[in-house]
Amino acid sequence: MSRDAYGAAVSLPGDPPGGRRAALVWGVGVAVYFVAVIFRTSLGVAGLDAADRFDVNASALSTFSILQLLVYAGMQIPVGLMVDRLGTKKVLTLGVLLFTLGQLGFALSPSYGMALASRALLGCGDAMTFISVLRLGSRWFPARRGPLVAQLAGLVGMAGNLVSTIVLSRLLHGVGWTAAFAGSSAAGVLVLVLLLLFLKDHPEGHEPAPATHAGAAFVRRQIAESWREPGTRLGMWVHFTTQFPAMVFLLLWGMPFLVEDQGLDRGTAGELLTLVVLSNMVVGLVYGQIIARHHAARAPLALGTIAVTALLWASTLAYPADRAPMWLLITLCAVLGACGPASMIGFDFARPANPPERQGTASGIVNMGGFVASMTTLFAVGVLLDATGDDYRIAFSSVFVLEALGVVQILRLKARTARRERERLVASRVEAVHVPA
Repeated sequence: MSRDAYGAAVSLPGDPPGGRRAALVWGVGVAVYFVAVIFRTSLGVAGLDAADRFDVNASALSTFSILQLLVYAGMQIPVGLMVDRLGTKKVLTLGVLLFTLGQLGFALSPSYGMALASRALLGCGDAMTFISVLRLGSRWFPARRGPLVAQLAGLVGMAGNLVSTIVLSRLLHGVGWTAAFAGSSAAGVLVLVLLLLFLKDHPEGHEPAPATHAGAAFVRRQIAESWREPGTRLGMWVHFTTQFPAMVFLLLWGMPFLVEDQGLDRGTAGELLTLVVLSNMVVGLVYGQIIARHHAARAPLALGTIAVTALLWASTLAYPADRAPMWLLITLCAVLGACGPASMIGFDFARPANPPERQGTASGIVNMGGFVASMTTLFAVGVLLDATGDDYRIAFSSVFVLEALGVVQILRLKARTARRERERLVASRVEAVHVPA
C-alpha cells in the first residue's frame, strides 16, 4: 500500500515486504555510503592543512573539491544506467574499490597533481554509492516507506560527515596527514567484506524482469524517457537548489570562512560544522515522516528551506559589524542542516514519475543537480576570494545567484508535475477497477 500526492492510499501489487532481512541488507548498503561520505568530506576538515602541504592558493585548493564533484556529477547518469542494467551489488563493489584506492592515494600523494588524481578516483567511486543505496531501498522496502528510507540513507551519510568533522580532524592533528588518511582507508576494506558476504540485490520472489535491452539505443531511451517526465526535472532542480549551500560549507569553505573571516579558533569552527551535521540528522527524520504522510508537503518544504537558507546567509554576510555574532552563526549552521534533507525531496518527485526499470537513471539525473551546483559554487567562491583579496562576503554572495536560478525552475515545473501525478492517479484507479477479482 502506498499513497498518492494527496495522501490517498494506493495499492501497489508486488510491493517488497520489508522486515528484518530487508533492514540487514539495506544496512550493509548504507554502511558503504557512510564510508563514502567520510572520504568525500574528509577534505572539509583538512582544507587549511592541504593548502600548507601542497603550497596552493584558494583557487587551487578549491580545485580538489571541484574535480571530485565534477567526476561525481558526470558519473551520475552512467551510474544510474549501470544500476538499472547490472544491479546494486556489482556497482557498489566497484565503487568501494575505487573510493578506497582514492583515499589511500590521497594519503600517500607527494605532489598536488597526484593528490588531484586521487580525489578524482575517490569521486568516481563515491558516485556509485548513493544511487545504488536508493535502488536497494526500493527493491527491499514497500513503496510507502520510500521517502523515509531515502531520508534515513541521507541521515547515515551525514553521520559519516560527523565522523569526518570530529574523528578524522582529531586524527589529522594527532597522528598527521599520512597516518590519518591511510588509516581511514581501512574502513573501505571492511565494508567491502560486508558487501561481498551479505548484500543481495532483491528479496526472493521479487526479481526484476530479465533485461532484453542493450547498446546505445537502450541508453538513449532510458535517459530520454526519464528526462521527459517533469517530475524528474523538478526533482533535479529541487536537488540543485537545496543541497549546495550546505555542501559547499561542509566540503571546503566553511572552516576557512569561520576561522579566517569570522575570527574563530579551529575548535569552535569545528563545533559549528558539527552543528550543521547534527541539525541535518534531526531535520532528516522530521522531513521523512512529514513527506511519508503528506506528499503535498514536498514543494512547500523545499521552497521554505531555500527561503530560510537565503535569509540567514544574507543576514550573516550583510551584518554591519566586521564579524557576525555567535548567535547568528549558530542559527546559520542550524538552518544549513536542513539543506541535505530538503535535497532528498527531489527523489520523491522523480520516484513516482518513473517505473522501476528507470529508477536508477532518474535518480542519477536528480542527484547530478546538487553536485553541479556545489561544484559551480566551490569554483566561484575560490575565484572570487583570490580576486577580492579574501573578501568572503563577496565570494559567498554567489550562493544567491544559483538559488534564484533554481527557484525559477522549480516554480516553472511544479504545476506540470502535479498535473502528471493526477493523471497517473486517475489511470491507476481506472486500471484497478477493471482488474478481475
